[in-house]
Amino acid sequence: MTIVKQMRLFDIQELMDMESSRRFDAILSTFNLQPIFQLFRKTTMYGAPRELNYGAMIQSLVIRIVERIPTVKDLVKRLKYDLIFRLDCGFLLSDSVPSEASYSRMVDVISQSDVFVGMNDDLIRAAFTEGFLADEHVSYDATHFEARDASKPSEKKEKVPKKRGRKSKEERAAWLAEQAEIEANLTTYEKKLEDQLTIPTATLWQDIPIEPKWGVKKNSDGKNTFWFGFKGHLAVSTKSQYIVACLMSSGSLSDSKAAIPLLKKVVEVMPNQFTTAIFDAGYDYEAIYRQILNQDMKAVIPYVKRRESEILGFDANFRPTCVREHSYCYDSFDEKYQSLKFTRPKECATCPLREDSLCQKVFKIKCETDIR
Repeated sequence: MTIVKQMRLFDIQELMDMESSRRFDAILSTFNLQPIFQLFRKTTMYGAPRELNYGAMIQSLVIRIVERIPTVKDLVKRLKYDLIFRLDCGFLLSDSVPSEASYSRMVDVISQSDVFVGMNDDLIRAAFTEGFLADEHVSYDATHFEARDASKPSEKKEKVPKKRGRKSKEERAAWLAEQAEIEANLTTYEKKLEDQLTIPTATLWQDIPIEPKWGVKKNSDGKNTFWFGFKGHLAVSTKSQYIVACLMSSGSLSDSKAAIPLLKKVVEVMPNQFTTAIFDAGYDYEAIYRQILNQDMKAVIPYVKRRESEILGFDANFRPTCVREHSYCYDSFDEKYQSLKFTRPKECATCPLREDSLCQKVFKIKCETDIR
């Protein structure tokens, strides 16, 4: 009987070499990706089976950042030619390598949902429960992200020449009706900042513009810097550095327009936790102060002078002054009546008017007089 010796395809050592190294398990185990997996779960047992391994695709997007792979195109190329990397991402040998279009559709589904917001809220609550987040102060600021695509040139609209002279009654009535219609059709973030105080948090988060736009911001040298893309608005605990709430918007959105949505979101996630809200000078608006006071918090915002005349009886730091314009000294703050107490300045000890009725020993000013 003739014995045919069959050539071996691979031995046990080669099979062990092809096994996943699991070098990314330490990273992937630190956060729960299950909420994202649920977005691509089949709701019924009927119909065609899933042809793509969405779990591995989601993990590969996380690993792409760790491996510093710049684009999805390079990621697909790496998955196609690197078998070990494909196994490390969670793909099986029987799985086909997904295309760029598949990744694009998957990212679009994730971006249309609020799954990342829910995951961050769960993380913050877990950090608070376990004692990692015990801060009382939260800081708010914005940063910018450049868009990968270049801006499209906009068409220049011809300006309609204005008619000289006063409008007639008919023209003024038509103009007022036009302005009323324009104001009625304004979006949530085109309205005045005061209108956000009565708008629900869910509406503020849903209506925020997210298209890439040109943005401008002053750098540390006081010069304007321009970019085309987006803005990230963050609320960060000052000590533990946890991102309590975050919001993405177009680059053209003013920083102050995202302050009230963040303040409302922080209270929803962690009610009665923070006592102080810290902002920079770009957030010095009365509506923001009002929202902070409504949440029983204190505001730390640099004062910005805007065409405001000098207030009689007060100095540059808003302390009351005596008849001879000496500033009163701050004494205390009354929590019950929300008032500031100022005592007589030291110059009054030798002042000839110290016994006069015009010279007041104690000044008490309610915060509601001017919340800024």
